[in-house]
Amino acid sequence: MNPQVGSSEENPMEVFDREIEAEYEKALRTRKEIEMMIQQSQQDLNKLVRLNSERSAQLQQVHAQFETLPRVDIRSAYTNFMDAQQRLLVTRGQVEKLQNDVDAWGRYIQLLEKVRDQIARGFRPTAASGGSAFHGGSGSATLEMVINAQENEREALSKRMHDGPAQTLSNFMIQTEIASRFLDVDPLRAKEEMNNLKNAAMSTFREVRTFITDLRPMMLDDLGPIPTIQRFVDSFKEQSGSDVSLVIKGSQANKRFPKFQAAMLFRAIQELVGNAHKHNQDSAAKPQIAVSIGLDEHTAKVTVSDNGKGFDPDEALKGKGLGLKLIRERVELIGGTMELDTAPGKGAKITFQVPILEDEG
Repeated sequence: MNPQVGSSEENPMEVFDREIEAEYEKALRTRKEIEMMIQQSQQDLNKLVRLNSERSAQLQQVHAQFETLPRVDIRSAYTNFMDAQQRLLVTRGQVEKLQNDVDAWGRYIQLLEKVRDQIARGFRPTAASGGSAFHGGSGSATLEMVINAQENEREALSKRMHDGPAQTLSNFMIQTEIASRFLDVDPLRAKEEMNNLKNAAMSTFREVRTFITDLRPMMLDDLGPIPTIQRFVDSFKEQSGSDVSLVIKGSQANKRFPKFQAAMLFRAIQELVGNAHKHNQDSAAKPQIAVSIGLDEHTAKVTVSDNGKGFDPDEALKGKGLGLKLIRERVELIGGTMELDTAPGKGAKITFQVPILEDEG
């Protein structure tokens, strides 16, 4: 054994790989154990079903001879029947709970398999990262953060769909009915209602297109992250009324990124700009948000700053919000670093730097 080899020299992605594999093997064992418990409980349940049928038949015989049987025999038959019923209900509930546990572990295993597949397909730092340490904690904690962030995004999108397009579509039927009633008696009013319907449809179409862009901009795959970020900034300025500027430095603006890294850069800027706008809407002065992207041959450096009210970085990273924590996890996962320069009342400047990984096609 080489005494100079220690845990501090291990590749952080190899440590993450082992944590995922250990979690995956643990999940498989747990599901297998629960499945064995289900088999045993199902056998017990089948026996109790037969016992319950026997006790039910005995109780029917007691009813048929109720006037002649001793009271002790009648009481015993009722007691045995109620005992069999109770045991049957308890065991049936245990089987249902175990089955739910198996289903839950099955979903968790599927998620771990997707992570293992991403790792196997090359989700790991290159030499350009310099072997930076991964500070993200255990693999299961990172997975939990990713899952929570996804669920929060889905919940927010669901609310937006309900309050926006879904509500408008429900009004379409009412407007159509009104227009049809006016066709014969007041054609001008019918035409006015049809124009209103057309305008509502166009507005809903634009809103749905915005949702699609938020979910996954198609140009991200076609043109890469830089043009997509430029389009996002322009669209965000138009829709929110915020003062957002974008500066791109370096000669690698057209460089192709791996799909996951392109998505990571875009989502991080989208989150940071959105947070700067959301948390400074009540400021007396109009918030100014500045985005700067510096690209050289090996590194991408992103800075998002604003002149708003700022925040406590320690509290932000410890709080319930997942945005900053998830960005930091993703940045550090690919060998990058992240800095928060902010304080209450002093605006905010968030900078992260990541190695530009090779695009494998």
